[in-house]
This record gives sequence, structure tokens and C-alpha cells, in this order.
Amino acid sequence: MNSTPNKEKVFQKQYLESAAEQLSGLLKIAEKENRNPRTVQKNGEIHWTKKSFDWTEGFFPGSCWYLYEFTNDAKWKNAAEKFQTQFEDHKNLTTNHDLGFVFNSSYGNGYRLTKDETFKQVMITAADSLLSRFNPVVGCIKSWDTEKGWQSKRNWKFPVIIDNMMNLELLFEVSELTGNPKYKNAAITHANTTLKNHFRDDNSSYHVIDYDPETGTVRSKQTAQGFADESSWARGQAWGLYGFTVCYRYTQDTSYLNQAKKIANYILNYPGTPKDGIPYWDYNAPNIPNEPRDVSAATVTVSALLELDKYTQESYRLNIDKIINTLSSEKYTAKLGENNNFILKHSVGSIPHNNEIDVPLNYADYYYIEALLRYESL
Repeated sequence: MNSTPNKEKVFQKQYLESAAEQLSGLLKIAEKENRNPRTVQKNGEIHWTKKSFDWTEGFFPGSCWYLYEFTNDAKWKNAAEKFQTQFEDHKNLTTNHDLGFVFNSSYGNGYRLTKDETFKQVMITAADSLLSRFNPVVGCIKSWDTEKGWQSKRNWKFPVIIDNMMNLELLFEVSELTGNPKYKNAAITHANTTLKNHFRDDNSSYHVIDYDPETGTVRSKQTAQGFADESSWARGQAWGLYGFTVCYRYTQDTSYLNQAKKIANYILNYPGTPKDGIPYWDYNAPNIPNEPRDVSAATVTVSALLELDKYTQESYRLNIDKIINTLSSEKYTAKLGENNNFILKHSVGSIPHNNEIDVPLNYADYYYIEALLRYESL
């Protein structure tokens, strides 16, 4: 390794130390409230995850696990265990596809670091609940139920979003933990169906593909959180990159590796992306350059690139260094004690829903810490 990456590695450690110091402040507030932090509201107060279910509820304890891995400080282990216990019962929910997000980031990291058998059992139960949403005719896990809420107004029957690629890691992992191939087989089928239907000729991704649950045929290709049906929602592109990289990790199927490389090429060479590597919330948003950036998309992307870089002959290191250093700059990293003690600024949840615009997000912090840890292990 040449001197430049060695120099960069020193910076990554400093970034991790700063992240731990900042999140220590958030941890104190969270412990006082006994709630999982999600973001910051328009009034400047912390928005906590919903107790009924919140797709982001696993990320704060996941960040705590990562900081325990980095510091070996028991306070982070204790915090991770405490805050993931708050939603453990959600392992039984069959009404949501985000159990992979929730339980892999929290209990999955916990099991990886501690080998606590109770954590493994939670993962298995969550995987079984997630598997109940798999339709073999469609070849996918159903993303959203459509009987109520805003989803009921879209005329969908079996919507599958690109985000769902992120929930497959739990299934792959539980197959390895149990020796039962049913989880892995469903994940592979879902990935193959997504590979077939979700991508355009330029390797950008649609957000939502709606299927007929009785025939498996595609009914429509739309968006929910992007600017338009034919636009490229930034975080959606990142979910796809990360998801197919994970699929290659578990299967060694080169079709997944090739797709990940194609998505990376689309993201990194898109002509409208700012030079600092932090994309606008949608690549085709109408008022660029006067559109919000989405730091969360950048954190997911750079973490995925760090793994993809291990599997390819071409190097992504220049892009990785640029994105990490940009994220870690004063423009995007909050000063100690500011930003309600979240690490990163300027993320976007969903502009079409007028929700979480230009705010910190717990998953942006999670994937940023993950990326820094992955860099440390290079």
C-alpha cells in the first residue's frame, strides 16, 4: 500500500474518534429519554423512532455496536443491548419488509461481535417473519401492504422497492447460521427478479415495481420517494449498489458482481453529480443546483464501494477517499455538540412526502461509521 492510503487511514481513525465523541452526546440524551433517536424535527427537537414499528429503529443500536467494535468500550455494548431490546418483539411482525434493516444492523452486529445465542434466535425469528412476505409466483418479498395509508392510494397490488435489496442480508446470514437453504433461496430469487425488472438500460433503477401477485407480471414501474417515475432517486441507486454487492458476498454469483459494478459506474460517472461526490436527492430533480443534497445516499454508496473494491480488479479508492473526506468535512460533519449530537448533516428522507428534508438521519450516521470501520480494516 502506498503512502497516500496510509495517510488516509490516519484520517479515518480521527474521523471515527470524532464520531464516537459526538454520538456519546446523543447517547446521553437517548438514555435519559429511553428512546431510539431517528432525526431532528423542524422545531429543532429530536424525533424518536415510533414504538409501534420504525424501519430506522435498528440503526442507533447498530451504530453503538460499531463504536463498541472500534473502542472496545463497554458503554457502547451496553447501550446497543439496551436500545435494541426496545424493539425485540418486532421480530414477530409480518406486516413489514424492513425486518432485515432493523435486525441485521442491530442484533446481527451484536451476534457478530458477541456470539450471544439469544441474538441469533432473534435473527432467525425475524428472518422467518420476513420470509412470510415472499411470493414464489412473483419471485419477490412484498415491500408494502396496500390496504391502508398512502400506499393504498397508488393502485398497487404487490409493490417491490429497490430498498428491499437491503433486507436480503438477514436472509443470507440466517441461512449460514442455521444451515437451512430456504432463506438464501428466497433471497437469490428476489435478487434475480429485481435484476430482471428494476433496472433501465443505463443501469439506473426504478424505485417501485408493482407486480400482479397471481401471475407475477409487472403492472407498473413507478416511484414513491423520487422526483418522477423515470427519474433516478439517489438513495435508491445506493440501495441497489449495496444490495447486489452483498448478494455477491454470499453467493459468488458474478451476475451480482457485474450489476454492482454497473450501478457503481452509473453513480460515480453521472454528469450531474457535484464534484464533491454528494448527490442531489434525485439525479433528475427539477431545480438542480438548487436542490437538497442527500448525505445518506453518499454514506450507503461509499460503504458499498469499500466492499466492492475488494472484489474487483478496478479500484474505487479515489472515489472512496473523496466521498469520505467530503462527508467528514465541516460542510457535512457537525461540530461537537451541535446538530443534536447526530454526526452528519444534510440528508433527505422523502421530499414527495415533505418529510425529513435537509436533516440528520440515524442511518446516514450508521453507514458512515460502517464505512470508516471498513476503511480501517483495509
